[in-house]
Amino acid sequence: MLQTLAISNYRSLRELAVPMGRLNLVTGANGSGKSNLYRALRLLAETAQGGVVQSLTREGGLPSVMWAGPEKPSPAMRRGEVPIQGGPRQQAAALRLGFAGEEYGYAIDMGFPVPALSMFALDPEIKGEAIWSGPFLRAANLLVERRGAVVRVRANKGWATVAEHLSPFESLFTQIADPQRAPEVLALRETIRGWRFYDHFRSDADAPARLPQLATRTPVLSHDGRDLAAAWQTIREIGDVRSLEAAVEDAFPGASVSIAETDGRFMLMFSQHGLLRPLSAAELSDGTLRYLLWIAALHTPRPPPLMVLNEPETSLHPDLLPALARLIGQASRRTQVWVVSHATRLVAALEQEPECRAIRLEKQLSQTEVMGQNLLDAPAWHWPRR
Repeated sequence: MLQTLAISNYRSLRELAVPMGRLNLVTGANGSGKSNLYRALRLLAETAQGGVVQSLTREGGLPSVMWAGPEKPSPAMRRGEVPIQGGPRQQAAALRLGFAGEEYGYAIDMGFPVPALSMFALDPEIKGEAIWSGPFLRAANLLVERRGAVVRVRANKGWATVAEHLSPFESLFTQIADPQRAPEVLALRETIRGWRFYDHFRSDADAPARLPQLATRTPVLSHDGRDLAAAWQTIREIGDVRSLEAAVEDAFPGASVSIAETDGRFMLMFSQHGLLRPLSAAELSDGTLRYLLWIAALHTPRPPPLMVLNEPETSLHPDLLPALARLIGQASRRTQVWVVSHATRLVAALEQEPECRAIRLEKQLSQTEVMGQNLLDAPAWHWPRR
């Protein structure tokens, strides 16, 4: 389970360290930085997939995503006594992302390439990475260290160099996978690759979830919900079928879901009290279909290390939000959950969950901060040296 998420110089996240629990609720006013925090977490996931540099380039490159305010606002600027203004940069520009878990922590440091060596000025260059044990980085618990193209790992009482020519555009996760000399790299890479993000369930008239689907076992619902019927039947056969049925009853009293099979394809059927026949997925309202997608996603027989839900209230009637909160709360007992939402009714219902850790964001001088978090309240965090 992740215990701390840390971001430095990504859009409005100039310097942020967020404590995490089993159920994390990120909320705040529009423009407070919720989407930036979500994007930063996705970027961290891209390090293990080999796509972090490409993702940043698609956002406009390092100049577009770097913190655009002064390097260090003075107290007078914060009080409004003097205009907001920059000055000579004291430190090299650095976009840094990191987290600490129960077993390992990881951080990546990216900066601008040397102009004389490359014309790809938008592509950030990975300057350093670090893997450590414990809640925050210290010299004594550092296990793997990358500086530029060189990677060394702790060996007995000293250090051993395992690579000297790493590409500056790819994380060490995609270039080093030695279970003998660097088992921490392999273990952490597989953990990050297991993170699951849901932020774009389609429910329009042409949504794949409304169509008959190939009848194949599906323990993990796809990110767009195209294999809903197969995932539902998989849960019925190898998952918690009682909880699955209870979730439907909680949201739609008297209703039930069945799976019809024709010529090797599945179709989800929804039965309601008062109707003479079940409705196919193609006939369901957007809200009903989307809620069934959330039920399938949160009842996965293969729980991930981390499940991230971005604005799950989209297209749902407000009366469904308390049931959705209960559904998310139950899922957090099987996996760590991160929810980004600005729906007041969902936020209020989730805050009733005993494991919920509410992270309320606000902006001060265009900088995202955790509401009520003072210097001593933030979790301990140290970035690796370049």
